[in-house]
Amino acid sequence: MIHPDFWKGRRVLLTGHTGFKGSWLALWLSELGAEVTGVGLAPDTDPHLFHQLVLGQRLTGHYLVDVRDPAPLAEVAALCQPEVVLHLAAQPLVRRSYRDPLGTWATNVQGSLNLLEALKPIRHPCAVVMITTDKVYENREWDYGYRENDRLGGHDPYSASKAAAEIAIASWRSSFCGPASHQTPHLSIATARAGNVIGGGDWAEDRIVPDAMRSLAQGEAIPVRRPEATRPWQHVLEPLSGYLLLAQKLAAAQEAGGDNPYASPFNFGPSLEANRPVRDLVEEALKHWPGDWQDLSDPAAPHEAGRLHLQIDKAHHQLGWQPRWPFATTIERTVGWYRKVHDSPEQASACCLADLSAYVQAIPAAAEAP
Repeated sequence: MIHPDFWKGRRVLLTGHTGFKGSWLALWLSELGAEVTGVGLAPDTDPHLFHQLVLGQRLTGHYLVDVRDPAPLAEVAALCQPEVVLHLAAQPLVRRSYRDPLGTWATNVQGSLNLLEALKPIRHPCAVVMITTDKVYENREWDYGYRENDRLGGHDPYSASKAAAEIAIASWRSSFCGPASHQTPHLSIATARAGNVIGGGDWAEDRIVPDAMRSLAQGEAIPVRRPEATRPWQHVLEPLSGYLLLAQKLAAAQEAGGDNPYASPFNFGPSLEANRPVRDLVEEALKHWPGDWQDLSDPAAPHEAGRLHLQIDKAHHQLGWQPRWPFATTIERTVGWYRKVHDSPEQASACCLADLSAYVQAIPAAAEAP
């Protein structure tokens, strides 16, 4: 799936490199030998995976820049001269988006456009993968998985801002990628939609796995807001492998010339058996770290989607991508990471590298029809 020869020595601009997914991706890219320049905010939790992995020593460049500020973002892009861009920087939390809707919209929409504008002056081929979320679709609470051509929407500010980002990115690509005098022929842009990503090292607020791990570490019952809500749970390495593969395909098609068939949206999600209620996730986690949980359902709480599922057949057929770890393995690896690091905090990097090695060597799951 991932070709080390493609990434070795390749200049990569990674936004959101201090986040949960960004830290894992920075680690993977550095293991592949890429020259990674990171742009992101200062870590805001203690502990934080970026610090646990000592990533500042692995990167070619480490810049604390808010993507809402276009000038320093453009300066970093000019210094990096990236051949691949992976845009993960975002305000990623649904409940925080209710508290800070304007900041969420500014980061997720204007921040994405600021990055694309910063890349305009590039005069060499550059593959750009813009990460949004599985929540960009107008959620109809149905039993069918959403496909890339389904209607976009969003009830909460986070989901709506990410759907708006998809529209803005598509508009920017249509308007400014091409051979005309007002366009650039050097950029190929795709979007990647994934979510409900779990794994070791997520310390964010209001997410079920870090909330559960903190509770278990303190000997407390896990608080569960919506036990019956279903989500397509996947280990963080699953979508990251999709982003890397999509970037490879974008770059190869760009070198071949003509219209780039990969410059479009792609879903990355787990197999059907991993589309489970929150209750299942918590009870599976308790098999590996004994404890209890309590139902804290609140009908007056801010709206969150009840049912969510993605179809991934486009990624399977066009990219040759498919998930590798089934639900049980995902939970086992995730909880195992937290238990080991709880007992020995200095083992965080070793645990991540062990998970990465196991994932790379895993045979793709015999998934049900995507």
